[in-house]
Amino acid sequence: MRVLHFYKTYYPDSVGGVEQVIRQMCVGTGKLGVVNKVLTLTRQKDNFDFEFEGHQVHRVPLDIEIASTGMSLAAFGELARLAEQADVVHYHFPWPFMDLAHFMARIRKPSLVTYHSDIVRQKALLKVYQPLKHRFLQSVDTIVATSPNYMASSAVLDRYRDKTRVITYGLDKSIYPQPEQSRMDQWRARVGERFFLFVGVLRYYKGLHILLDAVANTDYPVVIVGAGPIETELKEHAERLGLTHVLFVGALDDHDKVALLTLCYAVAFPSHLRSEAFGISLLEGAMYGKPMISSEIGTGTTYINIDGDTGIVVPPSDSQAFGEAMKRLWDNPELAAEMGRRAEARYWELFTAEQMATSYTALYHELVARRAALPLAHARA
Repeated sequence: MRVLHFYKTYYPDSVGGVEQVIRQMCVGTGKLGVVNKVLTLTRQKDNFDFEFEGHQVHRVPLDIEIASTGMSLAAFGELARLAEQADVVHYHFPWPFMDLAHFMARIRKPSLVTYHSDIVRQKALLKVYQPLKHRFLQSVDTIVATSPNYMASSAVLDRYRDKTRVITYGLDKSIYPQPEQSRMDQWRARVGERFFLFVGVLRYYKGLHILLDAVANTDYPVVIVGAGPIETELKEHAERLGLTHVLFVGALDDHDKVALLTLCYAVAFPSHLRSEAFGISLLEGAMYGKPMISSEIGTGTTYINIDGDTGIVVPPSDSQAFGEAMKRLWDNPELAAEMGRRAEARYWELFTAEQMATSYTALYHELVARRAALPLAHARA
């Protein structure tokens, strides 16, 4: 089984949530006999083709980017060429250029799209894009929603309910590094015995201003891991609030990230907009047995974090409620520990990479078999 993934960014250029999911898909399905290739865009001038963790990555030059939509003329021909070698083309939505490339490359192979998120922010451009979007979603064989919560709350997915199924994200804990004790000791000395942890790209929908407001006039230590377009804005906001107990540590490698996930008291995940369709770093917190605080935004975050069971779920954009949730966990270590244990149990039950890989591998074979059966059905007709 040969599968081609197509998405706008990928390792090592970008390490966001969707990139992490594609990586886990490729590694996991690779263990089940799937040969994966990833086609993506890059700003780099060389090293366009290379192997990464057992699968091939093909990069074409990024020519222009408009409203976070990267475009490349070379992608049309490369998509057509690589699709010819594949049994299944696996798209990752949203990326409007991808929809156009699908038609320009005249893809005829069985295809599916993992629907990672609705388009939330670009309202004006969305109106222009709507016809292409729906033509694309109509043309693929199957759409995959990443949680039952998102499928139930997305107006777009509701329109394609008959061809949509749910396969949740999964993570393979075994590919995460085990940080050495000296690294753990260094972080413990720097951040203290108990702290709340946020991990993620510093983007508008992550709601970090809510987290900062929530800890104003408190002394709860907070460690923020990540870099991104609003980093300066957030640091200025923290300075205005006088938050000396909030530590911005920037983007970290996996060893340092795992050290902090292991050491932290709880995970704070204040994303307040539907652009946060799932929350990979929230799931990482569950995987490491941490209680979580998140907001109810009708997406996969509340499939990971069950209010009162694995953590606390609060209304979005409510810094007071978020602060009260932090206080509840901080003042009740036994409750926090029990929630963390239940969070980890839920990870092992629902969110392993093995489960995700098994489901996608079965879907790939189903799509190929379904396409192969079409000529036979026409002949009988």
